[in-house]
Amino acid sequence: MDKSIFTNKSNIPANNELIDALGSTYKLWQMIIKDVHLKYPDSIDEWNYPGEKYGWSFRMKDKKRAILYLLPREQYFKVAFVFGQKAVDVIMKTEISERIKSELESARVYAEGRGIRIEIKDEMQIGDIKKLINIKLAK
Repeated sequence: MDKSIFTNKSNIPANNELIDALGSTYKLWQMIIKDVHLKYPDSIDEWNYPGEKYGWSFRMKDKKRAILYLLPREQYFKVAFVFGQKAVDVIMKTEISERIKSELESARVYAEGRGIRIEIKDEMQIGDIKKLINIKLAK
């Protein structure tokens, strides 16, 4: 079961708990948040608890939709995006890793688009994450 390490609905994760949980990947978590704020200063940051099955996640959104979700795990985290078909088409033409492209292509299509979750255990994926943020924020 892929679920947040923060599961207590009555306890929004505190920053020190997040630092302890993510370990060395906490700086990457911060880097992604900073990148979104630089590109979209009006983004709204909030902890979200969709239910017991998933636990707490961190959501960054504009006025209408989620930009991305950060999903805390033990010593790493995942970045989750949902892309509409136009954005998927753009992603397929970029230098983003083939693994991400194939995951996106094989993802189930929902009304709001295709969802993808990318594990962040080191800096290897950060370049792709930044490109995906740019595509997500392109109007």
